[in-house]
Amino acid sequence: MSTPVISAREAEVLALLGEHLSNAEIAARLFISVRTVESHVSSLLRKLELPDRRALSRRSAEVAPARRPEPARALPEPLTAFVGRARERAELAGAVRARRQVTAVGPGGVGKTRLALAVAAEVAGDFADAVWFVDLVPVAGPDRVGAAVAAAVGVGEQPGRGVDESVVAALADRRALLVLDNCEHVRDGVALFLERLLTACPGLRVLATSRARLMVPFEWVVQVPPLSRVGGAESDAVALFLERAAAVGPAPEPAAREEVAALCERLDGMALAIELAAARWPTLGPDGLAAGLGDQLRLLAGGPRADGRHRSVRAVLDWSHDLLEPEDRALLRRVSVFAVPFTVEAAAEVAGFGPLDPAAVADGLGRLAEQSLLSVAHTASGTRYQALETIRQYGGERLAEAGELDGVRARHLEWCLAGAAVPAGADGAEARQRFDAVAEDFRAALAWAAGRPGQRDRAHRLALALAELAFGRNLLGEAQQRFEQAAALAPGGEAAAALREAAGVAGCRRLGEDVYRLLRAAAEAALAAGDLPGAAGDLAAAATAAYRFSSTFARIPPVDEVTGLLERARELGSAGGPAVEAAVALAEAAVVADAYGAVQGDADNTARETVAYAERAVALARRAGDPVAESAALDALSGARSWAGDPFGAAASARRRIDVLAPLPPTPARTQELVDALAMAAGNALGVGRLAQARAWGGQLADHPLLAEAGHHATSWLLVAQALAGRADEVLAGGGRFLTAWEHSGRQRSFVLGPAAAAVAMVHGLRGDGDARAAWLEVADRAGPVLDHRHGYGAVFDAMVLLHHDDPEAALRRLEPEPEQVWKWVCWVWLHWYVALRAEAAVLAGHPEARDRVAAARRVVDGNPVATALVDRALALLDGDVDRQLAAAAAFEAADCPYQAARTLLLAGGGHADAGRTALAALGLTPLPAG
Repeated sequence: MSTPVISAREAEVLALLGEHLSNAEIAARLFISVRTVESHVSSLLRKLELPDRRALSRRSAEVAPARRPEPARALPEPLTAFVGRARERAELAGAVRARRQVTAVGPGGVGKTRLALAVAAEVAGDFADAVWFVDLVPVAGPDRVGAAVAAAVGVGEQPGRGVDESVVAALADRRALLVLDNCEHVRDGVALFLERLLTACPGLRVLATSRARLMVPFEWVVQVPPLSRVGGAESDAVALFLERAAAVGPAPEPAAREEVAALCERLDGMALAIELAAARWPTLGPDGLAAGLGDQLRLLAGGPRADGRHRSVRAVLDWSHDLLEPEDRALLRRVSVFAVPFTVEAAAEVAGFGPLDPAAVADGLGRLAEQSLLSVAHTASGTRYQALETIRQYGGERLAEAGELDGVRARHLEWCLAGAAVPAGADGAEARQRFDAVAEDFRAALAWAAGRPGQRDRAHRLALALAELAFGRNLLGEAQQRFEQAAALAPGGEAAAALREAAGVAGCRRLGEDVYRLLRAAAEAALAAGDLPGAAGDLAAAATAAYRFSSTFARIPPVDEVTGLLERARELGSAGGPAVEAAVALAEAAVVADAYGAVQGDADNTARETVAYAERAVALARRAGDPVAESAALDALSGARSWAGDPFGAAASARRRIDVLAPLPPTPARTQELVDALAMAAGNALGVGRLAQARAWGGQLADHPLLAEAGHHATSWLLVAQALAGRADEVLAGGGRFLTAWEHSGRQRSFVLGPAAAAVAMVHGLRGDGDARAAWLEVADRAGPVLDHRHGYGAVFDAMVLLHHDDPEAALRRLEPEPEQVWKWVCWVWLHWYVALRAEAAVLAGHPEARDRVAAARRVVDGNPVATALVDRALALLDGDVDRQLAAAAAFEAADCPYQAARTLLLAGGGHADAGRTALAALGLTPLPAG
């Protein structure tokens, strides 16, 4: 058998499949879309004749070993060479290989970061998945540690869980190294995060740098000493001095090396101090350096040796600072407020005031970089400068001593506000990069301003801006936190608006209890501001949330508590206008009529009453001109119509939701409604046989950025639509993303996840792969409600497999219950499929009531193009009418169901059967003979 031709891009995808990356991770690594990855996976499955993604992963080592990329090494590239420390490197590398968590401990400026980077690069080959570097210097507080790790690792927050939980889930099965640099200022946050992370991620190892140990259970501490001065002129300390001096001018002559050794001894071998002194060698020479350092060190003499190491760095910083011109001193201390690399323009705005001329800032930054007081990097977005953390802390102290701290911090805050107000003008990767470049500065400015009464208004505005930016970046946990922070800082009656936005974000996160809590808080804030209609709307919305999102509550609010909210909303909103009237009407549909089918709902409500309540809520929301409220009411109406046995009405309501939401900007409330609307519209479309619509809406859902980290929820309806159409390649490719995300989610259970897994199992069954089908059936039982699988979608998919393999008797047994007996599980999406397949199974099995079942099914499915074609085919088979069978095949093609069209040709027999087998093979399915 010849080796299949695999393109270079396919080989890259295949190699990354071998690393067990998800489609989203492969897309990010290769800078292509998830859809493109899925296309390559489908092509590989076809070319290599493999059944699923796991088989591709196993085959990866055989097919593309030469093209397999190195593990992801997200390590910064130092601008200068690493010098010496052979013993320390060996000790630290050995510790990282042998221990779960290693902390390199030492004073500031000793060289911990460079040592950790060198060791991480050395041991990277031991970690099959990745090596990641996380600089914690810009992190504003202990609660931001997980978010910083998530950003570095490329993990987004998953709906229903916080960012820390998302990181833990994503790294649970990784063999990787995580380097956490500069932990000391957020040590408590690092300790808590690592304890959870390392407990849940057995293949993960952590190398941390800190000025003090982290005090976590797995920790192994390695002390980082100053550079060795043993050997005098041949020591590591001297080697570093010579290398750095040569980088800025002529290197010291051999005859001067003893003097260099003496200088390094007086600097205690501290790497930062040596580098700063070396930068002055070309201008001052040995005598100037010795004189300058001698004065400083005499002033700071005495005390324990360990303290002396810290003082040697301060001595050099003091000395370097004193050698600067006054303008450059001012610039150095003022730019210390920047948390991340900054541009010349940013420095001019923040630091450019007397005695410093804004026009002179660029030259000043260059001089500071020449003296190694700032690092400089040339990026795609321009030149950026940054101070090492030790120097930044030093600059902050000088800023306070100069009495400029509050003034410069205020200018930095204004710079952040101006930056937050500028429209991004970009989307996708560019927008993310822009946010990431400034976010830590915004957070630092907000942390400073929030604690100062005089800055409260600016802090409120920055919190709102940061919340909106974080939401756009898909950092939902932070977005909710910042909206809540903005509410706490808000003047007058503005708190309620921020709390409503926070509730919208909580809805996107599927945190029903937070939605309920925040809407009640918004009502309280509105009442305090004298806004009675606003409070009424919030109370009504809280009551609705208690029922609409009941399945996400850990503790469902008591019924009397919620009805009390509804009654209070009625009282406050008696003269509140159309918007309040619409909100109260929706709460009545939810609470009184149980339109959402809540956990705590009243089972005695009649379907007709429920539809009437929901229709009234829709009409009032439309009259109020509130598309988001109309979508929520249409959701209630869709559910009510489904329960009333009107799937076409339910589908129309779901479709209308997308239409009313499409023109709106992507606010949190609109985003939560749209994602839900796409899922509901896709499911309802499947229920009435509109496969093309279901695939289109399922595809939009799969590509929505809100679900980028929740591939199981994102792809669920698309997988079902593709499976029912018989598009095996797409199902197998999407199944890999689903399975990876589901496992990373902690194997969640949801009513939408079970059908997706069962659909993948069905496709494997249609391909004749019993082992893969059994594995996916197990996933289906664990991912969705067991009874739904047994009586609803599971019966439909199992019957399709059994009929495909010419076992109508078994299919008939699987569909034996009358629809009325299993109505709870076969209504809505599965009813039409259930009754149509049940009729076909009766015909093919020769059941005596086959004709009656066909007639009964026709009455149920009328208007559903796929189910009607199934019933037409069943009757044609019963009557032996080949022409009507071929007409059914054409109807299937028109309804975007190529699998059933191909199977119809197979059932028609004769020359049509060959065409059917060919069509099935083209779909990636096993072309079994008919009966």
